[in-house]
Amino acid sequence: MRLISLLVCSLLVSSTLPALAADEKVDLALVNKIRDEGTNRSKIMETLSVLTDEIGPRLTGSPSLKKAGDWSKAQLTEWGLQNAQVVSIAPFGRSWVLEKAAMRMVAPSNLELVAIPKAWTPGTDGVKRGKVVYAKLENDEDLAKWKGKLKGTIVLRDAMTPTKLHTTPDAKRYTDQELHDLEHMDLGGAPARPPTDMAELAKRMAFAKKINPYLTEEGVIATVNVSRGDDGTIFVAGGGSYKQGEPTGPSALVMSTEQYNRVFRLIEKKKDVEVEVEVAVNFGDEDPANSINVFADIPGTDKKDEIVMLGGHLDSWHAGTGATDNAAGVAVAMEAVRLLKAINFKPRRTIRIALWGGEEQGLLGSRDFINKNVAARPESTDPKEKDLPSFMRRPTGPLMLKPLHGKISAYYNLDNGGGKIRGIYAENNAAAKAIFDTWLAPFHDLGAKTATLRKTGSTDHVSFDAVGVPGFQFIQEPMDYFTRTHHSNMDLFDKIQKGDMMQAAMVMANFVAHTANRDELIPRKPMPPEPARPAAR
Repeated sequence: MRLISLLVCSLLVSSTLPALAADEKVDLALVNKIRDEGTNRSKIMETLSVLTDEIGPRLTGSPSLKKAGDWSKAQLTEWGLQNAQVVSIAPFGRSWVLEKAAMRMVAPSNLELVAIPKAWTPGTDGVKRGKVVYAKLENDEDLAKWKGKLKGTIVLRDAMTPTKLHTTPDAKRYTDQELHDLEHMDLGGAPARPPTDMAELAKRMAFAKKINPYLTEEGVIATVNVSRGDDGTIFVAGGGSYKQGEPTGPSALVMSTEQYNRVFRLIEKKKDVEVEVEVAVNFGDEDPANSINVFADIPGTDKKDEIVMLGGHLDSWHAGTGATDNAAGVAVAMEAVRLLKAINFKPRRTIRIALWGGEEQGLLGSRDFINKNVAARPESTDPKEKDLPSFMRRPTGPLMLKPLHGKISAYYNLDNGGGKIRGIYAENNAAAKAIFDTWLAPFHDLGAKTATLRKTGSTDHVSFDAVGVPGFQFIQEPMDYFTRTHHSNMDLFDKIQKGDMMQAAMVMANFVAHTANRDELIPRKPMPPEPARPAAR
């Protein structure tokens, strides 16, 4: 039966190979071993449970991220990987741990309110009681209007957000038509996104920096925003600054939509609404051990000085346990290397797993690795961009290549939730797409069929692609990632589907193993163009 299975797989692969990759090798014996181990002896949910249920949220700069890094290093070592290390990406900023948050309406009636503080917001120094007001604070005129009127208040920052009837499921999977549309690009389709107006963005960010000192000076107890979710789902990320010495303002929270709307309607009716709030947090000074990346290797053989990388980001936000964003991607990458060790795979190139910190603050971990080891450009010193975070400033000057630039064959990333892999974004690399089509063939029965030339962004493969190193993100089922779990209090272990995670780990292991054993590196696109020089005056 095993021989027949191999022959059938071989016929399947040969019948689906694109012409451009007709000579690409697919090791079907290797595929069988990966599928056997990944299907029958998976440990992926055990890994996921430690990261979420035991360690919990892993905010960059916090002790819990260090704990996750230390555990991951130890686990990878136990599985037989070598050179496991935790590497600091400091300087980052202050640590922050949420110890307690409680809010309740005490007038005109009693109601326990569900609200979660934003990360790096300060505490209230005990229970505080204040009148609730709605204050629109969007420009300097608004600040002048409310000056002297907010002392001792709890300020609602948003207008009421009516909820909508749910007539479609929160969670979905890609249809065949959607995957077809994803693969087939329409050059005359949607208009190109206009370039970001950096001056306008800098202006908005400069105004945002005025808010916290203003609220502190006015004596505001706390501010509250409405969640963009409903049915008790609270989407919340950062609010205060993690940078040492920057003003933090009063406590800032996000409240469940339905309860926020009730409070808002009472205010509209001119009712006096009073709320008690208590927020307890633990700020810490910069600790380089709390902002980290984790690496470990499966050493190569005849091409051991070349590297294939895979990974996802280890950090998360604090409201849930960071399950779909991104303990899922971390667990898949860890399971992928465990599979390869378990089947005694001997790669030609060194395989390196990377678990990044600081992704949520602007790809800080992967950018740190790239800048130190692969390539770097000087950051812009344009005065118009001085208020922007470093990752949003335009690169300037020539790209300075470093030792690993020509040694990394590819980096494979997973960070789009808890869904199974349906394919891969080839990032406009036609030669890579042809290869990926071939490697996906043995996994068509598990739903992984689509390689698209489209680009995708907002996660750590971008750091590689930006300097001319092949970096790829897999296409994942959308599930309820953006409707329920992404940066929310519902980002929990229970939202993960075991079968999806098992499938993703096998697909990732397959890509990594075949990349490691190719005769050549993954083909590269042309190098990124040099930044345009300003016109002479």
